[in-house]
Amino acid sequence: MFIAAAVRLEPYGAHMTSRSHPERDCVESVQAVLDWLDGHDGVDASTESLDGAFALLADQRRRLLLTVMRTYGEELTLPDAAEEVAVRETGRKVTNIPAERVREVYLSLYHDHLPRLVDAGLLEYDQERDLVAPDAV
Repeated sequence: MFIAAAVRLEPYGAHMTSRSHPERDCVESVQAVLDWLDGHDGVDASTESLDGAFALLADQRRRLLLTVMRTYGEELTLPDAAEEVAVRETGRKVTNIPAERVREVYLSLYHDHLPRLVDAGLLEYDQERDLVAPDAV
């Protein structure tokens, strides 16, 4: 139902793609969050909840992190997840990405994006082991 709505809006410029990752990845990430929202106890599909879900997905880096976690389907160290996000953002092999860029991705995930996704119940994070695990994705 939500995918069809996104497809209908495509001609009007409402799409969530970038040159470095396929549209299918974005659609799958959005669908995973909407499925979580729809089936999560204590969360209804009200406009407020949907607005929150879409605000959470508005950032490309958060969508990419969800896509990485969905792709691997198991826990990853945050540094490994940051490398994967950097690869998807740049479209380059990790060996061709400056270490400073990967560090910047890591820091933004650690301080901004990961806490939001954990608070939403989409990911889990073990700070002692620096491990990210998929929850609902």
